[in-house]
Amino acid sequence: MRLGLATVAAMAVNALVAIAASLLDAQGTKTGLAPIAFLSLTLIGVLAGAFGWTLIAKRMSRRTLRVVVPATVLSWIPDVLLLNQGATIVNVVGLMLMHLVVAAAVVLAFRGHNRTPINADD
Repeated sequence: MRLGLATVAAMAVNALVAIAASLLDAQGTKTGLAPIAFLSLTLIGVLAGAFGWTLIAKRMSRRTLRVVVPATVLSWIPDVLLLNQGATIVNVVGLMLMHLVVAAAVVLAFRGHNRTPINADD
């Protein structure tokens, strides 16, 4: 249920981000903003995030999640590299926001889920 809600929410918000980016930059590139591209990648991102969250939450301390979740910004590297291939700033920022949407959907859906107290310090 959590996974389904996270997926639907992320897809809906990413659709809005794609529409907004397309409207703000009507003449620019639309790299990754077509529904076939961002919906499938949103699904993959939510599944990967949920798997990672579950794995870390069961085997490591919650402190690890506090490091891994912000590392989502590393997913921006390929987006920034698109600037060298003709993508516009609006297009790239839209894609970056989409990554944050996926991360936020997973965090909101899974926080508090699969918590196994490992250390009293957590």
